[in-house]
Amino acid sequence: MVLKLSTLKLKFPNKIPPWLNFPGRYFSLSFAATLRPKPETDTDPQSVDNYEEKIGFLKHNLHPDNLIRILDKTQDSNSALKIFKWAALQKSFNHTPDTYYHISLKLGLAGNVKEMDNFCLNLARDKCVGSREALASLVHTFVRHSRLNEAIRVLGNMTLCGLNPSVDVFNDLLCALVKKTDFQNVLFVYKEMVKGGIVPTVGTLNSLLEVLFETNRVESGLNQFRRMNKKGCSPNVRTFEIVIKGLVLNNRVDDAVLILHEMLELKYQPDVCFYICIIPLFCQENRLEQGMQLFKRMRAANLVPNSVICRELVHCLCMNLHLDDAINILEEMIEIDEIPPLDSFVDVMNGFCEAKRYNEAMCFLENNCGNLVSPHKVLLEGCCKADNFFLGISLLEKMSERGIADCDCWNILLSWICENASIQKAYELLGRMIVRSVVPDCSTYAALVVGNCNLNKYEDALELFHYIRSKFWVLDSKCYSRLVEGLCRLKRIEEAVVVYYYMSKSKCPLEVATFNLLIEATCDAGKVDEAVKLRSLAYYSGTSCSSVTHITIMLAFLKSERAKDVLVMFSQMVIGGCKVHAEVYCILIRSMCALNRFKDCALFCKLMINESLMPDSGTIHDLLSCLTNHSQLRLVSKDIDKIISGMDTLDSTMFNLLINGLWKEGCRSEARNLLDLMLERGWVPDATTHTLFVGSNVEGVTSRGRPTYENSMDEDNVSNILAEALGK
Repeated sequence: MVLKLSTLKLKFPNKIPPWLNFPGRYFSLSFAATLRPKPETDTDPQSVDNYEEKIGFLKHNLHPDNLIRILDKTQDSNSALKIFKWAALQKSFNHTPDTYYHISLKLGLAGNVKEMDNFCLNLARDKCVGSREALASLVHTFVRHSRLNEAIRVLGNMTLCGLNPSVDVFNDLLCALVKKTDFQNVLFVYKEMVKGGIVPTVGTLNSLLEVLFETNRVESGLNQFRRMNKKGCSPNVRTFEIVIKGLVLNNRVDDAVLILHEMLELKYQPDVCFYICIIPLFCQENRLEQGMQLFKRMRAANLVPNSVICRELVHCLCMNLHLDDAINILEEMIEIDEIPPLDSFVDVMNGFCEAKRYNEAMCFLENNCGNLVSPHKVLLEGCCKADNFFLGISLLEKMSERGIADCDCWNILLSWICENASIQKAYELLGRMIVRSVVPDCSTYAALVVGNCNLNKYEDALELFHYIRSKFWVLDSKCYSRLVEGLCRLKRIEEAVVVYYYMSKSKCPLEVATFNLLIEATCDAGKVDEAVKLRSLAYYSGTSCSSVTHITIMLAFLKSERAKDVLVMFSQMVIGGCKVHAEVYCILIRSMCALNRFKDCALFCKLMINESLMPDSGTIHDLLSCLTNHSQLRLVSKDIDKIISGMDTLDSTMFNLLINGLWKEGCRSEARNLLDLMLERGWVPDATTHTLFVGSNVEGVTSRGRPTYENSMDEDNVSNILAEALGK
């Protein structure tokens, strides 16, 4: 459904009262006698003498031009207002539109909107010669000073009194409001224009379109665009620019392409502004066809593209591996003495590496990037990713000869060697690096740490780490994780903890998987309190604590018979927003069993089942044993069926335990149902269960020695099965 502009609700801004609600009394030229200056006590004492001096001057030289000069020189708006009102009381003087303009401007800029409103309305109502021009100039001036609320008020006073300004005044204000993305005020001004019978221009409608698209009113914007001809306006290039840009930014790229085709079919000739705006937009959306189409038209029109167009277009071309076209654009820029952005050379090198055209990349560097470090680094990284060590070392040597191989460049190759070659070659490269007077930095030593970790040379890795710590450096994320992970796997927990403490104090986060490994290793070593400290420090360093982290510590507490601490860790887990898994509930249930808190056991069990989670067999055994010992199986009697149906690991021992417990607590119906289920599975009740059920039935034997169950309980399957078993 297309939304018409007339259906959009108009909300008056908070600072703009409805124009029809002005007070009944106005300051009119014909009512100057009603003006009374405020008492001098209202004036700042420091300005009293100045005020009296100005009044004294005007008494003998009262003329509009003199008054305007005095008003302009008066900094205090209240003093200026008093002078203006004093002049209005003089019999031989009448205010002009120019004097009203200056006092209204001063009051508006000072924020005295009420007084400004009164003077503007007074001037508009009198409609004397020059009033329209003075008020229109006032609107323009407020717009230049970015006082748009004041400008809207002046415009509202003009339209209220039928003193409609020209369309240029409306357009000037609309453009300023669009820059603020003030949709409500744009709509208000546009409707005031329509009510005043002012015919909109294409500039007016462009402003309206722009604010509609910027406020995500895409359908309304397209509707207005299609109705421009009905309003007597034909779209211009700026119109198409607004519509295409609005569609692209609102994820309607396909529609934007259709509008572009429509524009070109209608033979519109885009200007430089259009190209500068639209080509980068299409390139950012990876619409290479449209970007290149517009670029070729731009060049055919002898228009020179700026660096933004070239950067975005080259980036898009390189992403799609159109490297020859990208290089041509860069060469064209160089020919016209336009320096291409550095990012463009980097994009070309990334494209060469992606296409595995390393020889061409080397030639491109030689011809175009002699002393540019970033493109060389990209190619160096590409050589490493392609395992082309010899090309990489050759490139690094050339960079060193030119004096552009900084420490980062050496580190790129050194890191690759540490990951993929021997540590001996890494130290050889380090020696060449030092000979070239390049000072190793933290990244250099971090790469060597990784290399030693890969070869399980953790003594050497730790020695390098201690040197890094002595320099107050920090490891990168990869090196940090690799070192801690290796130490944990070798059960060198103390060293791993030392590394973690140092890095955490520097607020360096550890990868989640590695951190969980550290927690697990610490707990396995029986240092659960240390693990708790590590977890607390994680929040300071930015390391994420997952559910696995808390589960590991909770299990360690449980194994250490510190069930109370399990609840503490569980509360911290919940506060941290971690998800509660089935394993967590099982740990909680077993902990409560250890503390003989049978009610809490039953509570956690119910919560678990309500979330469609099932406890494991060990937890079920502990739970049922705890509840049986306290004769509290009835707390979970309603959930037993769900537990049994959801688990296949329950054995006859658990069934006997349940049946005996329920029977003793008086839940005989539930006990009989379980016995039926137990027999259906082919299990034979133990002696205790036999005794319970047989004892309950033999109490009813008759004088002839015949059990009463044969007379009254033939339909009772459980009793019949037990009787048959006893008969045998």
